[in-house]
Amino acid sequence: MSFVTATYRVYDQKKDLHKKAESIALGLTIGSWTHLQALEKKQLEKHKGEVVEVIEEKSTDIANRLFGEERKTGLIKIAYPQANFSADLPAILTTIFGKLSLDGEIKLVDIDFTSDLEKAFPGPQFGIEGIRSQLQVYERPLVMSIFKGMIGKDMTEFKSQLADQLLGGVDLVKDDEILFDNPLTPFSDRVQAGSKIIKEVYEQTGEQKLYAVNLTGRTFDLKDKAKRAVEQGATALLFNVFAYGLDVLQALAEDPDIHVPIMAHPAVSGALTASPFYGISNKVLLGKLLRLAGADLVLFPSPYGSVAMEKSETIDIKQALTEERALKKAFPVPSAGIHPGLTPLLIQDFGIDSVINAGGGIHGHPGGARAGAKAFRDAVSGVLATQSLSDAAAKSPELAKALELWGSPT
Repeated sequence: MSFVTATYRVYDQKKDLHKKAESIALGLTIGSWTHLQALEKKQLEKHKGEVVEVIEEKSTDIANRLFGEERKTGLIKIAYPQANFSADLPAILTTIFGKLSLDGEIKLVDIDFTSDLEKAFPGPQFGIEGIRSQLQVYERPLVMSIFKGMIGKDMTEFKSQLADQLLGGVDLVKDDEILFDNPLTPFSDRVQAGSKIIKEVYEQTGEQKLYAVNLTGRTFDLKDKAKRAVEQGATALLFNVFAYGLDVLQALAEDPDIHVPIMAHPAVSGALTASPFYGISNKVLLGKLLRLAGADLVLFPSPYGSVAMEKSETIDIKQALTEERALKKAFPVPSAGIHPGLTPLLIQDFGIDSVINAGGGIHGHPGGARAGAKAFRDAVSGVLATQSLSDAAAKSPELAKALELWGSPT
């Protein structure tokens, strides 16, 4: 039988974790068991949630202060049979965390699918290997940059920024997630200009590039809009998945006419993940679920910047996106607060199968975006050649300027 197994962290007021676990397993499936007749039990047995494991944890002072009393803390693992739901993420999330999420004192910290159920989902269309093949870049992290300050600017500024970033050496450029369709930089104009500039840069440098245009609009228009973008030369899509929903991402990823990588942005996800006491873990939401739904690249806050995420959580996301499974692997993209001085840490923490993503760390370079991009490429080359950043900077004025401005924690 196929199952989804969910793991929760609970803070039980009644201090009976086993009873709590059984109430969840029954409450989210058949509702009751003890008072059922034998025949009814036989009929409902395949629908009954099963408690797999209960692990008591040491309570923390922070939790006790929050709840105003001591609670029994623990992990509860429950298996939900597929007989209860259709093989789609909305049905699964409603089953394992629908009304339970309203409790306010429970966190969904992990999920696992049986392999046959996992096959119902597309996973990344390209994944790490497919994107590397497109770019012909195999032995280093990819370098990505972001448009900055495009609201209120026209296509002249768009073209200038895109060309500078690509000519500096970045592999991918993405729209700002808050850049929507507008009269100054219309969606289709960005797609066509991006395609043209990518071809021009290839002719100059011999390097393939990707530009992720922000796919936005009314939900039921998105597939047609994405298909037109691909026809017009789009090379990648940026998607604010949690504003639209995981199932919308899956629909885009499964469509054979939308044959470009999809980059998932974490906007809105913090409303679901930020509390340690309720909601959904980043590992589940930004890791496992986005990979299942078909994201090829996943942005999430880095552990280094002003909007930093706990390092252990970022590593959990990376592992969820890249662990060996039947699904293709997705690129982890730690973001926010990234500058060239962090390159050794980024490679140490996230490995070469990752994307180094910078906004201010490229555009804020004294020499402009082109110099900022080159500083990152030179930093990556130096680290992979086992050089210190200062040694690498001795041969790169761009990197030297970046280190002078931002420094390096190593």
